[in-house]
Amino acid sequence: MKIIIIGAGIGGLSAGIGLKKQGHQVTVYERVEKILPVGAAISVWSNGVKCLNYLGLNEEVKALGGNMANLAYIDGFTNSVMTQFSLQPLVEEAGQKPYPVSRAELQAMLMEAFGKEDVKLGIGLVNIEQNLAQKDSKVTAYFSDGSSDTADLLIGADGTHSFTREYILGKKLERRYAGYVNWNGLVEIDESIAPADQWTTFVGEGKRVSLMPIAGGRFYFFFDVPLPVGLPNEKDNYKTLLKQYFTGWCEPVQKLIDKIDAAKTNRVEIHDIEPFDTWVKGRVVLLGDSAHGTTPDIGQGGCQALEDSIYLTRSLAINTNSIDDALKRYVEVRAPR
Repeated sequence: MKIIIIGAGIGGLSAGIGLKKQGHQVTVYERVEKILPVGAAISVWSNGVKCLNYLGLNEEVKALGGNMANLAYIDGFTNSVMTQFSLQPLVEEAGQKPYPVSRAELQAMLMEAFGKEDVKLGIGLVNIEQNLAQKDSKVTAYFSDGSSDTADLLIGADGTHSFTREYILGKKLERRYAGYVNWNGLVEIDESIAPADQWTTFVGEGKRVSLMPIAGGRFYFFFDVPLPVGLPNEKDNYKTLLKQYFTGWCEPVQKLIDKIDAAKTNRVEIHDIEPFDTWVKGRVVLLGDSAHGTTPDIGQGGCQALEDSIYLTRSLAINTNSIDDALKRYVEVRAPR
């Protein structure tokens, strides 16, 4: 079967890897010329790691992951421990350790596993055509460079700004602002800020500062601050603003702000989308953030995209009545999740 995937993110590439392993001809189209992940890192929890294991990438993801043995919440002002516990019971129950990883390194690993030669960068989707009245009709995608491609199935893994979703729903679904801004990046591990094997979160005033270990002796950090949407985004002011927003917070938070490199720090206004049920139109199906864009909590946006990719891959393999039947069964499992 020939398959087009729109979007070279975590979900699109992992679906591509699984579908190639089944012998399908898969091409991924990505609108940007250079992939720059939104966010410095992601916590791939046990459910997501198991999906990567299923794709045969267990050693690769393990090499990217930090050792996160414990979790703690700390009072942001007094630096006193509010709660602290081992993640070992979760690991034993789930049967798999979680791995916080660099998004760029995860993306590169997935790209390598899928095959760079089958990823078309700098080509955006502009139109989709199919004959819905004709059984087993193929689907044609039209692209920003004037080219087109026809396949048996088109998978829309094109994120929260999804063109594929707009095609399926017949309307544009506006994203909802979640009410806060996130700054994130990477710094060298410094145990005077937080333990090297712990996901540490400082909280107070409806704000949070969080650090988790990734490979290479680095912390992934993020700051969340409730703010209006649309404020100026000026890297030169990041550290000044963070000092202002976290005035009076404890010494580890101040040391972290001093330590960050503003030029390598990301600023993201956090949005999500209203849940909806229609994920399929003929031979076009949604996957990942295009279907269920969420706020970035415990990495489940990426982990759910990984789950989607595995369920879709398996559904196409084991439900052989028709592609339509396989897509229906995929949505029946994934939409409620």
